[in-house]
Amino acid sequence: MTPIKDSNTGHWVNRSPANLRPYLQLSRLDRPIGYWLLALPGWIGLALATLSHGFAQSDLKWAALILIGAIAMRGAGCTYNDIVDQDLDAQVERTALRPLPAGTVSTKQAWIWLLAQCGIGLIVLLLMPRLAQYIALGSIPLVAAYPFMKRITWWPQVWLGFTFNWAVLVAYAAKTGEVSVPLFILYAGLIFWTIGYDTIYACQDIEDDAMIGVKSTARRFGNKIRLGAGLCYAAFAIMGIIASVKTLATNFPDPLVYYFVGIGLWAPSIYFLIVFIGKFRPPNFENSLDIFKSNWIVAAFLIFNMPMVNFILVNSA
Repeated sequence: MTPIKDSNTGHWVNRSPANLRPYLQLSRLDRPIGYWLLALPGWIGLALATLSHGFAQSDLKWAALILIGAIAMRGAGCTYNDIVDQDLDAQVERTALRPLPAGTVSTKQAWIWLLAQCGIGLIVLLLMPRLAQYIALGSIPLVAAYPFMKRITWWPQVWLGFTFNWAVLVAYAAKTGEVSVPLFILYAGLIFWTIGYDTIYACQDIEDDAMIGVKSTARRFGNKIRLGAGLCYAAFAIMGIIASVKTLATNFPDPLVYYFVGIGLWAPSIYFLIVFIGKFRPPNFENSLDIFKSNWIVAAFLIFNMPMVNFILVNSA
């Protein structure tokens, strides 16, 4: 069985039994960066909440559920996307060997696999607090509509941003039992982050997309792709700092604390965003996939820094 073009040939999925492999490929388990980029906003939501609510042991429970839910629902979303897009995937070199266009699974089998993954997602949902459950259900229309966005708008990455970062709302609500203005500011910032990294990702298919009429921000930005992605990253950083500052202000009344500390905790993430844009050199798109995959580093620093900042400030007060 020929590996899918952008799949890691050394990944365990590509060594799995031949009858199971197409289902794992439908779920994109051979490309784990997808479910990490779905889970990490949820973990960022938990981290933001620590700035005002501190750390609790239950945070580990929510973090684990978010990861399991992200793996299941990213797999379900990819399966659904492949069902809808199998005609387009057959025309794009990078995706032509995916299970549905390649014929290694049928559409009926893909639907059954989709429902099985949704069942896992339902179990995760039932283990969440009530407010988090309501918020999580709000993502269903976003997921259902996403595969069609590339057909009707030049901005499908915006819709992906709404969808892929929904976990930040769910996680924050699970931990705190509420939502807040800083949370929604952070959510907006994360949307810009997604537009930035997925624009870079979409550059891999820019020529095939142009031939078959698939729309994307990579095509919409034209010869200003680098500027567009850079501005999205900048908006993400600015909104993230504002959200952090506003959250810190609820517990620490000294402006010197919440302004300087809020900016400082974002500094490592901003550094890597600048590095990514520096490495992105259109019209050379050979490193687009590597830059896309590296975005987990940005989230990792936030997830570590926010609880650490709260711990230091609380224990030094």
